[in-house]
Amino acid sequence: MSASRPLNLLFISTSVAPLGSGIGGGVELTLLNLSRELTRRGHQLEVIAPEGSALGSLPVIQMPGKLQPKAQNLSRKEIPASPDNSVLSNMCEFARRNQYRYDLIVNFSYDWLPLYLTVSFDTPLLHFISMSSLNDAMDFEIIKAGSSRKNRIGCYSRAQAETFPDPNIFTVLGSGIDLDLYSYCDTPDEYMVWIGRISREKALEDAFHLAQMTGYPLKVMGKMEEQAYWDEVSDRFDNAQVDYEGFLSTREMQAILRKARALLMTPKWVEAFGIVAIEALACGVPVISYRKGGPSEIVQDGITGYLTKPGSIPGLAEAQSKIGNIDRKVCRLSAEQNYSLEAWGDRFEQWFHSSTAQSSAYL
Repeated sequence: MSASRPLNLLFISTSVAPLGSGIGGGVELTLLNLSRELTRRGHQLEVIAPEGSALGSLPVIQMPGKLQPKAQNLSRKEIPASPDNSVLSNMCEFARRNQYRYDLIVNFSYDWLPLYLTVSFDTPLLHFISMSSLNDAMDFEIIKAGSSRKNRIGCYSRAQAETFPDPNIFTVLGSGIDLDLYSYCDTPDEYMVWIGRISREKALEDAFHLAQMTGYPLKVMGKMEEQAYWDEVSDRFDNAQVDYEGFLSTREMQAILRKARALLMTPKWVEAFGIVAIEALACGVPVISYRKGGPSEIVQDGITGYLTKPGSIPGLAEAQSKIGNIDRKVCRLSAEQNYSLEAWGDRFEQWFHSSTAQSSAYL
């Protein structure tokens, strides 16, 4: 099968929240950008997602059912569970019943059920894994699915893949954005930006700590998932100059981001990729990040930003003091060369081709 032949594709969305809510994090932007690019290339694409979802102008098959608990809330040894009338179960059943309408089905839900069902589908069922290793039972299902069918497991970054027991089953696909939506800015204002879900694993307190220690203003954008956590951090660092700008559209978000002196990334966990990093680079904004996970593969230390020791506030402060040495034009160029939708679409088409070619071995 030629990679250029139009394919009939079904995408299974994240099952923790409706698309457009922001609760799905980077997976939502991944689905939106990838769907648009593959549709532009002539592929026939349907997306199935929880009821109430919106994916830009793209049609969505709305599926009722109870939302799935978030995997990042599981302990390492906890057994994942599904609620009664699970939306994930309903989406998987739709895919099973209608599988022969499609050349490929791609699952974006980070959960055990679709992984478990991999070998029961005749139509190739692929999985794009959106998070690093979090739970032993999930790891088991990912490795089993990847070992039973070759070229079925994709991920964002090599750093993400290496958190799992067998990183060799993963096809590293990176990410991409529509660069036309991000305006370059060569004359920044005097503030930093932090973008992400307001939840504990993102370690927003480190950005607050830096703002208070240096007196440098900080603007925060993202879905307010844990108000109590925000209040706790705000009280702890009550002298920090921090403004919460809200959960914004891409257009609104980049209008603030592009004028920032730098983007801060301070996650406690291993970030699978960090789409906000490439959004910053697209605006010409350098990135200051902990040397951990996906951002360590995106940021060229000393060229498009700085990588620092995880958890080191003095390290963040030192990087901030040197941020004026970074050429913002080089940041934009890095985004253009490495993270365009065209390059990303090529990688996915190659993955699809290898998966469909391999599937003939099981027939």
